[in-house]
Amino acid sequence: MTLRPVPPDVLALAGLWAALVDLAIVGFLLAGIVNAWAPAQDLPWKPFRLDRPVGMATGVQFARAVADPAICRATLDTAGVRFTEEPDRDLGECATTNTIRLRDGAAPLSPAAPVITCEAALGYAAWSRHVLQPAAEDLLGSRISGVEHYGTYACRNVYGRAEGRRSEHAFANALDVASFRTADGQRVSVLRDFRDEGPRGQFLRRVRDGACPWFRAVLSPDYNAAHRDHLHLDFGRWSVCR
Repeated sequence: MTLRPVPPDVLALAGLWAALVDLAIVGFLLAGIVNAWAPAQDLPWKPFRLDRPVGMATGVQFARAVADPAICRATLDTAGVRFTEEPDRDLGECATTNTIRLRDGAAPLSPAAPVITCEAALGYAAWSRHVLQPAAEDLLGSRISGVEHYGTYACRNVYGRAEGRRSEHAFANALDVASFRTADGQRVSVLRDFRDEGPRGQFLRRVRDGACPWFRAVLSPDYNAAHRDHLHLDFGRWSVCR
């Protein structure tokens, strides 16, 4: 039997296919090496964990966690952040869904155990661990022992106006932070200390800036007079950091 010559275009296609197979094998090998040796916080396919440092892929991991209620809860639970489930409330324009009561495992809130969406709770836990406590130790010389707030849920419009769009507070999707207490007895107030040029003002401005990767909207006294006495942190539709 005589073999027929293989046409040049078939040879070229076979060579291309062989090269692609070789590249795929090399790719799988490299992916395995990266998966085994690179820090988990730098790999976008790894799950978000609160106990890992912030890395190149943390933003992608965090976005995936807050987008899925089950993953959000599992992430809090794995990190030792205690919470209890809060039932959905059908309250018309102020209905709440995907809410929990945040109890322990992050900087303690006062009033305690507020009703809050899981995504905002996870943002608070991440901010507490990765921004709040490091900033307090660096600038105030003590850890934060309490965070005083004005609440998470209120069935109202933005700024309490009679007309306009609903506030994220109407969905328990926001937190208004008024002041911080440290383990050594200091009290740092947004109203009194935000413009301070010393450590307290520096602390407040640093934690404001540091909240922006963990929430969609972060508003402070730099935004307008309505926020002169608190930091507004929410997980709504609008992205702003000021």
